[in-house]
Amino acid sequence: MTITRSALARRVPRTIGVLLALFTAAFAVILMTVSPASAAPSADGDPYRVSGNVQLDGEPLEGVRLTIDGPGGLQEVVTDANGQWKVGVPEKNETYVVTLDEETLPAGIAVVDPEDDTPNVKEAEVGQGGRVTVNFFIGEGERHVTSFFDQFVQRSVTGISFGLMLALAAVGLTLVYGTTAIANFAHAEMVTFGPIVVGAVAAAATAAMPIEAALAVAIVIAIVLSAGLGLFLDVVIWRPLRRRRVGVVQLMIVSIGLSLTMRYLFQFFIGGGTTQLPFAAMEKIPLFGVVQMSWIDIASIVISIVVIVAFALWLSYSRVGKATRAISDNSPLAAASGIDVDAVVRVVWVLAGAMAGLAGILYAYYRPGLKWDMGTQVLLLMFAAVTLGGLGTAFGALIGSIIVGLLVELSTLWIPADLKFAGALFILIVILLFRPQGILGRRERIG
Repeated sequence: MTITRSALARRVPRTIGVLLALFTAAFAVILMTVSPASAAPSADGDPYRVSGNVQLDGEPLEGVRLTIDGPGGLQEVVTDANGQWKVGVPEKNETYVVTLDEETLPAGIAVVDPEDDTPNVKEAEVGQGGRVTVNFFIGEGERHVTSFFDQFVQRSVTGISFGLMLALAAVGLTLVYGTTAIANFAHAEMVTFGPIVVGAVAAAATAAMPIEAALAVAIVIAIVLSAGLGLFLDVVIWRPLRRRRVGVVQLMIVSIGLSLTMRYLFQFFIGGGTTQLPFAAMEKIPLFGVVQMSWIDIASIVISIVVIVAFALWLSYSRVGKATRAISDNSPLAAASGIDVDAVVRVVWVLAGAMAGLAGILYAYYRPGLKWDMGTQVLLLMFAAVTLGGLGTAFGALIGSIIVGLLVELSTLWIPADLKFAGALFILIVILLFRPQGILGRRERIG
């Protein structure tokens, strides 16, 4: 079954100019509601700091490992000969979680607090001064040790959640590549755009409605505007370049330039800090074993699964979905058979924008926090998922994303958390050495 130009003309709205005008106007209103800002350095020019010391009966303990989690990612530090430690952090007015690794304490020693079940975990809020101190009181006691199996289960669940979120973004990226041959580096900024809109709209809407309703309205508007962003970029930039038959390398360079431009525009308008979306700090509830998740985490998994299943059905059974797969397989042949390639590509850009915006919203809750370069932090993982699954194959991107998500989280069982992204990329290289076309990709003869 083919999609003719007349059939697509009935299905694709004829009011593209009106849609673009509405998108431009809405985007301008959002930018006007967000005043330009920039990251504020500390008074002495040093990074903001979380520090402290670890002592046993007044004597310093050397070699004790601590992890500090918060804006900027997970960091590890080891106490020095004086029992002291410190790390630089990127944001003030933010809360950081400091965890002391009891496995690095001397035998028979543990962090004790009769009123706290997890005394080795403390929250530290970096205030206006940009400095905070966290001390641990050590004595004899029973250690709270999580078994390897429990850690494996917990991180597997987290990895699946991360993989599903990554799949929403990677599927759009691979669809664009499959239909246009564009390796779109600006897809990272399309991911960032969604939570930016949510933050701006939710802040404005809370004055007129409850926060729950404001968040729901903000998410819907963000997804619609993200779809509009995809359409806008195609009509204004990518379609004119396609008609000029610009080469693949040149298109990639344009996407890199567009990525940098959009990224620093985001920084100009929202600043360099990290802000939290509504309900980002919801309390976690026990599910089974040691697995704990908040309602936001559960909702993210459910939403990801529903959207991915709906997309798979659309791609497999709808007329436009079949046309999309035909163009990905052989664009010249699809055009020769009567498929309106430009119209299908336009639909692909709309879907890619909407799914990237939704992925960005879910990622802002996963991190947690909204930041101007958050999309760039997972861009290489998106490309890794697409490459692992098979370039240009949507279902391959889904499988690749799940694998990458699991590798990222499970790798922290053996390597430092700071290296978890690098570990996933290394394993990707190893897999591609044995199957260079990816999991669902086809072998092709070159030359």
